Amino acid sequence: MFRSNSIRPIVLGLTKKDNKILVGQGYDRVKNKTFYRALGGGIEFTETSKDAIIREFKEEINADIIVHNLLGVSENIFTYKGNYGHEIVFTYSIEIPEKFYKDVYLIKDEASEYTAMWVDIDDFKTGKKVLYPDNFLKYL
Repeated sequence: MFRSNSIRPIVLGLTKKDNKILVGQGYDRVKNKTFYRALGGGIEFTETSKDAIIREFKEEINADIIVHNLLGVSENIFTYKGNYGHEIVFTYSIEIPEKFYKDVYLIKDEASEYTAMWVDIDDFKTGKKVLYPDNFLKYL
């Protein structure tokens, strides 16, 4: 759930296949911009970030992932659909077992529906496609 006027702890999972990463596609109608973001979501009260990334991938793509290591923690202040957001982002290196692979995933949650897909890393490095949070590129 997107809420302004609060700092939200979230967790994102970075998973690679060939030269691609799994990301969800979003669209900001105010900015008129398509963007991509690694899968993950909010950390619930009393839940560790590692437990949260496992839960989020189970909820979003029904996959039992392997969590490798914490790549970093960063702060993300942004605008989305004209509203400010502020997140503390835990980013993990994860692995999706091959039996859970799909080319495209349809993800539904309580607030939205979107598509996740494997996108070539070079599209983000060259600026052809936009990846959020901005500093996520350092993990690629």
